Amino acid sequence: MEEFYNFITEQYFLPFYIIVWLVAVVRYRTFFDTPLKYYPIYLMYTFLTELLGYLVTHTDQFQFFSEKKYDWHNVIIFNIYSVIAFSFFFYIYWKVLQSKKHKRWVAYGGLISLLSYLISLFFQDPLHMNLYYADLIASMVLLFDIGLYIKEKRSEEGTYPIKNNLMFWTTLGLSVFHAIFPYLFLIAYEAPLIWAKLQLREVLKVLIIFMYGTFMIGALLGRRSSFR
Repeated sequence: MEEFYNFITEQYFLPFYIIVWLVAVVRYRTFFDTPLKYYPIYLMYTFLTELLGYLVTHTDQFQFFSEKKYDWHNVIIFNIYSVIAFSFFFYIYWKVLQSKKHKRWVAYGGLISLLSYLISLFFQDPLHMNLYYADLIASMVLLFDIGLYIKEKRSEEGTYPIKNNLMFWTTLGLSVFHAIFPYLFLIAYEAPLIWAKLQLREVLKVLIIFMYGTFMIGALLGRRSSFR
């Protein structure tokens, strides 16, 4: 019972993932035929990744490495997650954008991001270290894609409330999170004393809650007619 309590208090955002996933499943009819139709799969994948990461760190049954000094390392699953998650959102904005030029830019940005992960493999060990430079590049590319989306939205004459647009809430969460999170990882690896002193891990958790909170609000308020 004590172990479960510690799990909930230390990883309080994990149950939140399930709540967001449940809301997305219940409201699936409002976006089932949109580019976000794979949203629930992405949300469940996120939850399972975080859960596996916790189990690797805190239990003996899920360890990847036999050496004692590495038995708690779980970073490989998060490096894989980063590539998949960024690819998912690159795909979303590629589908949502209407300008062919903007679509090409999204595709080029996606290729640059994937290339940055490949290049990082020559300088960083993905088994024991986050590929944080590649994460930074991918975040900048995603923010660029978001800028293209906002530019197109501002040029439209919409008749539906923006609060009912799931893409608006998704974009809001992604833009705030990715404007900050890669720099937190840079500090964590390049200046670990500052990371610990400022308790930036808690800042990261707050950013996660904010991002997935906007995802949940979007699913709750979203209307199929307002999606774009």
